[in-house]
Amino acid sequence: MDEGREGSQATERPEQPGVAGVRDVLIIGGMLSVITILHLFTSPSLEELHLLYRSIYFLPILYAAWTFGAAGGLLTAVAAGVLYGLHAQLSLQGLFGTHVDNLFEIVMYLVVGGLFGRLRDVEERKTGDLMQLSHELEEAYRTLEERAVQLMSIRDYTQSILRSTTSGVITFGPDGSVATANFAAERMLGMTETEMVPRPLPRLFSDDGGLGIDVAKVVSGRTPRTARELTLVARNGKTIHVQASVSRMRDVRGGTIGAVLTLEDVSEIKALTEQLIRADRLAAMGELTAGVAHEVRNPLGIIRASVQLVEDSRCDAERIRQATGVIKQEIDRLDRVIKALLDFGRPSAPTLQPVEVNEALGDVVLFTRRFASRGGVDIVEDFASPLPKVLADADQLKQIAVNLISNAVQAMEETGGRVTVSTRGADGYVEMAFADNGPGIPPDRLSKVFDPFYSTRSEGTGLGLTIVHRIVDEHNGHIEVMSEPGEGTVFTVSLPSVEDEGARGEQAGTRESV
Repeated sequence: MDEGREGSQATERPEQPGVAGVRDVLIIGGMLSVITILHLFTSPSLEELHLLYRSIYFLPILYAAWTFGAAGGLLTAVAAGVLYGLHAQLSLQGLFGTHVDNLFEIVMYLVVGGLFGRLRDVEERKTGDLMQLSHELEEAYRTLEERAVQLMSIRDYTQSILRSTTSGVITFGPDGSVATANFAAERMLGMTETEMVPRPLPRLFSDDGGLGIDVAKVVSGRTPRTARELTLVARNGKTIHVQASVSRMRDVRGGTIGAVLTLEDVSEIKALTEQLIRADRLAAMGELTAGVAHEVRNPLGIIRASVQLVEDSRCDAERIRQATGVIKQEIDRLDRVIKALLDFGRPSAPTLQPVEVNEALGDVVLFTRRFASRGGVDIVEDFASPLPKVLADADQLKQIAVNLISNAVQAMEETGGRVTVSTRGADGYVEMAFADNGPGIPPDRLSKVFDPFYSTRSEGTGLGLTIVHRIVDEHNGHIEVMSEPGEGTVFTVSLPSVEDEGARGEQAGTRESV
């Protein structure tokens, strides 16, 4: 059976071009020879047969033109013309005798061979062009098919990513309507993608928290990206705390074709954060209560002992005077603690206005320099200029500086040293640094410096840095401390500059107007 298959394949195998060409040449030559022999062996008197033979010459000419084109047709026509011309000249009264049409016939050989061959060449060229075009189309189709497969793979891969991600992803078209939504977004909003498309975003929520305005800004090109944390209320009444990010969606030429909204559900994180804050507050309240009890119990114990001393003095004026002096001293100490507690627990609301930081710090340095010089401490100014103003309460700003400079001076009372007060602008903030070259703070105590009633000095209340931290928080700033034992300590206070606050207010006003 295999042999039969191989045999059929062998019979179907096309001939080689060289073999086919030789065969065609032999056929043409044979046809010319047969026709010429017929002429030679037919009596000249049989003119009708000679006319028939003369016309048969067109067969090899047409065959040659069809097989080899114009060149083959002309060459065969010349051969036929020569063969017939010799015969006509010798046996048929010549080319120009009574039968002038002999010459005309030879001319027709050339004309038919050339024209038919030319037509064949043109047809073959068109066929070649069509085959080339067909080949190119096949290649293009194959490439297109490969690209389609690649695009389908990319689409499936992208969809699998969107289905697997826990963040809600919603895309919007140029008109701001929903184009697609992934499974996480469906689960988050309690709606299917079919229900979302092609609605505008505000219709997906009972309260979108201004998210629709953010999408409109990005789609219209007013801003490239927005990101903020907000609370959304879905149509089913579900409240969602999310971190929302809206960014432009661009085509291959960089044009904006829509927007992409990413929703990260932070409800659980927010709940855990609130629990941690409550726990931290309770812990701080416990520490505060313990600190108050400790700070009040010690003076009360000393006062009680002094009262007993007065009772046992038997009117000894000197002992009474000593005891009452101690009582007054401890009462003053209690008064300081209570005053610090009132300042910490019921702080006065800051009166915010543009403040020149260098000017405020310069005033503090001026009246603390004499106090510092008594302990052998030098205060150095390193103020940047020009420096933007900050929106702050000038008195509370000075209170921050006084506390930090005083702590630095008191830490170097025994050894002396230098306190450097410096300022600089950085990324919308004004930084105030208070650096000393004192003994530094041990690492195990560094995390406690802002805790209430934590102090390394017996006469301190331990509320100074706590109050400083609270004032900085009320000014939307932040405070950092870095210290190395034996090398000194640096407190850095950063407050938003007036320009930065103005930009925030302008953005808020723009959002409300939209």
